[in-house]
This record gives sequence, C-alpha cells and structure tokens, in this order.
Amino acid sequence: MKRLFLLTYILSAAALWVQAQPKITFDTLEKDLGYILWRNPATVTYSFTNTGDKPLVISNVTTSCGCIEAKWTEDPVPAGGKGEVTAVFDAEAIGHFYKEVGVYCNAAPAPIYLQFNGEVTADPKNFTFTHPVGFGAIRLNQDEINFDAVNKGDKPTIELMVANTSNKGYSPVLMHLPPYLSAEAIPEKLGRGKAGKIIVTLDTEKLPKLGITRASVYLSRFPGDKVGSENEIPVSVSLLPDFSNLTEQQKNNPPVVSLSAHQLEFVALKPTQKKSQNIVITNTGRSDLQIQDMQVFSIALAVKLKKHTLKPGESTKLKVTVLAENLPRVKGTPRILMITNDPQHPMINIRVKASVKQ
Repeated sequence: MKRLFLLTYILSAAALWVQAQPKITFDTLEKDLGYILWRNPATVTYSFTNTGDKPLVISNVTTSCGCIEAKWTEDPVPAGGKGEVTAVFDAEAIGHFYKEVGVYCNAAPAPIYLQFNGEVTADPKNFTFTHPVGFGAIRLNQDEINFDAVNKGDKPTIELMVANTSNKGYSPVLMHLPPYLSAEAIPEKLGRGKAGKIIVTLDTEKLPKLGITRASVYLSRFPGDKVGSENEIPVSVSLLPDFSNLTEQQKNNPPVVSLSAHQLEFVALKPTQKKSQNIVITNTGRSDLQIQDMQVFSIALAVKLKKHTLKPGESTKLKVTVLAENLPRVKGTPRILMITNDPQHPMINIRVKASVKQ
C-alpha cells in the first residue's frame, strides 16, 4: 500500500512538473531588413513573452558570425513577463546576407534560432536602395508606420531611416503626433548627403481603445511647416489586451474562440446586390469568451453580431454583408478585425473576397 502511495505521489509530482514550465514566445522568428547602407550597423530586436508558468532564464545567445553582437534580457523573466534579444549587425560586407542568432534558455532542450536577412549596399549618393520612399529631396526607408500586435503597457519603438539628398541642411520633424506617439531625430540636423533616423515611440497606455487605431503624421522641415498629402505618413496600431496579470486559475481555464471560417467569398455579385453570409463563433474553452471589439475596414462591408459574451460551449452568429455597389472603390482585400479575451487568439482577422459580375 505504501509503495502504491509513493508511486502515485511521484507520478503526480512529475505531472505537475511537466505542466509548470517556462515557455518562450517570440513576436517573430525572422526579419527582413531590406537594404541597409554599408558600414551603418543595423539593430534587430526580437521581443518575447514568457507564456509559461515558471520563470524563464536565457543562459546564452550565440551568433552565426563575428559580424554580430548580441544582447539579451539576462534577469529571470516571470510568467507573463516580457524581454528582448537584440542583435547588432556591423554591415561591413557588401551584398546579400542571411544571419542567425541561437537562443539557449530553460524553456527548450535545443536552441531557438532567430534569423534576419537583407542586402548591404554602397549607395551613399542618392540612397534609392536603402531609402526607397521619396518626400522631395528627403528619402525614407518606408512610407508608413505600423505597430502590429502590441500589448497594453508596452512601449515599442520603430526607427525611420531618413536621408538628405538636397544641397542644404535639413532638420527632420514629425508633426501632428497624436498623444500616444513621440519622436526623436538623430541627429537633429542632417547635412547634405547625410543619413540619420527618427525614433518613433508608442505609449500604449495613452491609446484610446483596443484594436486598430489609425492616424497620420507629417514629415516636415521645422515645427509649423506646411502639411499635406505630399508629406503625409499613415500610422497604424494594433492594440491587444494585457494578459500578464492572469491568475493561475484563469491561465488553466482560458476561453477559446473557434470560427467556422476565417475567409468568405462572394463571387460574381450584381452591381447593386447586397449579399450576406454567416460565420459561427463558438467558445470551446472553460471560461466566458468576450468579443471586446470588432472593426470593419471597408465601405463594402457591414457586420452584425448577435452576442458579445459566450459561455463555455455557447455559439453565436456573425452576419457579414457585402455591398457590391461600393466594391469598385475598395483597395485590397476587405477584412474584419475581432479582439477577444482568448490569450492564444486575442486578434482575429476575417478576410472577405468579393467580385462584381462583369
């Protein structure tokens, strides 16, 4: 009897040990840096979250060559906590590159490999490779600012690479910043033929709501400069709920959202037709599922949701209607964004493909 009790105790302890483990979840495992300028070091940052139940410790980070210097969060990261692995590439060799960083931690028996790629170019004259977007004589490496899948409480940054191809000095300024954005130009003034960067920082605590928030900022020469479509830079932020303060019970009994379809097709519609389809949303988890926000990004779509809170096992219908008369004015694929309290699926995109009969 004692042996049976001891065996049961050992098996139970082993089961608890298996369940209670750190788990490292990166925002992405690979990044495309595009074109970067020769001998201008590029910094690559990989953010991660400990989605397990025990503290996460990164013991070492290795690099695929001596051209990379790696840094990482060395302190233990508690359950639900966040950290970063940063790689600085020296860009000393011209041409295409593919690099890897190996992360050794107590959440995996083998290293987790992060990779980045791109091309180093020696084009200091007109910057067309490294800064493909032109704003007159000023060039940027991108024409929009997108903060994808950030959590409440985060303060992520995006670096805009800026180059001055004019024959005068230039002081890059981002005007009409919304309250949740700040920007710093480094250096503050660019000489003729010089490059620098604008660091844009997002304060998620100041965002008005979950889901997508859109705005526009304007690349200008000085505060009070004129603004218009020619120097407009669209900004998009996707804010997710904060799951870092979940209790153990909530972590072990989460809601789980399940959709009957993630994409709908409406083929050969009549020019003035309105046609609808339903998507069934089911909570297959163990606690109440809340659909906290729903946004539609097309004038050709209309949606109607019967219930926003679903108990375990409960379902509801999302009615999606396509307005064919508005399709000719739509660019890209119409989509619907849904924000939920499911920790594994906080943001869901539903894409709608529709065409009008010719």
